[in-house]
Amino acid sequence: MTVREQLEQRLLEQLQPERMNLENESHRHSVPPGSESHWNLVVVSPIFENRSLLQRQRTVYGAVGDLMQRIHALTMKTLTPAEWEAAGGDVANPAPPCMGGSKRDKPSQA
Repeated sequence: MTVREQLEQRLLEQLQPERMNLENESHRHSVPPGSESHWNLVVVSPIFENRSLLQRQRTVYGAVGDLMQRIHALTMKTLTPAEWEAAGGDVANPAPPCMGGSKRDKPSQA
């Protein structure tokens, strides 16, 4: 099972979202082709009602569980259905640009 399949399964089961968009952004980073290491998530769920941003993020991380050991970055936007409606469904979740960081980009130290 791919990382995407596992992420989707866990998030759907645990968060029971009304809407969810999960995008693999690994291709925008210094990783091998086909990697599943960098993710962008927009999730709308009633489970987030009356929860702070930190509590929402902890809920997502709890759902993902040990799979985070295989993920380098998870950018997320967590919304209640009312927040989604208030935004008119127009919620951008831009990930920060890749700043490099690949070992192959660093000069060797001799």
